[in-house]
Amino acid sequence: MPSQGPDLLTVAADITEPASGTLIIDAALERFGRIDTLVNNVGAFISKPFTDYTAEDYALIVGVNLTGFFWLTQRAIAEMATRYGGHVVNITATLAESAESGAPAALTALTRGGLAAVTRSLAVEYASYGIRVNAVSPGVIQTPLDPPESCDDLGDRLPPLGRAGQVSDVVDAVLYLESSCVTGKILPIDGGPNAPNRRTGGH
Repeated sequence: MPSQGPDLLTVAADITEPASGTLIIDAALERFGRIDTLVNNVGAFISKPFTDYTAEDYALIVGVNLTGFFWLTQRAIAEMATRYGGHVVNITATLAESAESGAPAALTALTRGGLAAVTRSLAVEYASYGIRVNAVSPGVIQTPLDPPESCDDLGDRLPPLGRAGQVSDVVDAVLYLESSCVTGKILPIDGGPNAPNRRTGGH
């Protein structure tokens, strides 16, 4: 859909194609003159037993979750480095760190885990250029596409807080990272399932 306002630019592109990164960044530079923040929010998810994944599944998940990230972020960081400043926020997923037996997703874990690792790597590599790199790791999030009752039957998949997260929780996390001096961190938005469980008293 074409852009409707001066503060919004939409670019039609296949994120899995290397040329798309250049296309998107060049269009943003032409419209706005600079790039301050890149939020890598595109992603694909297919839940299957590991041995059921096909070559097509693999190409889709890796193409969207990793290849798209690579070419777009490479181009964005190159532009940010010329100004000695910028911020990259990657959207990963908590299942990359804490697998769920009821929702097998090895390919998503593989690619989102890669994003988590490269977040830390790029944060160190480009700190001297004033570029910060962080990630937000959502757990169960209810989106506008989900019916209100969609999270009612999650059972033990619900986090300790007892409710699914909201899109606004993820947005708030991105805004926090944007306004801070944090770099190289992965901020979980998951309702606490991986919080330390410390016991006191006897054994």
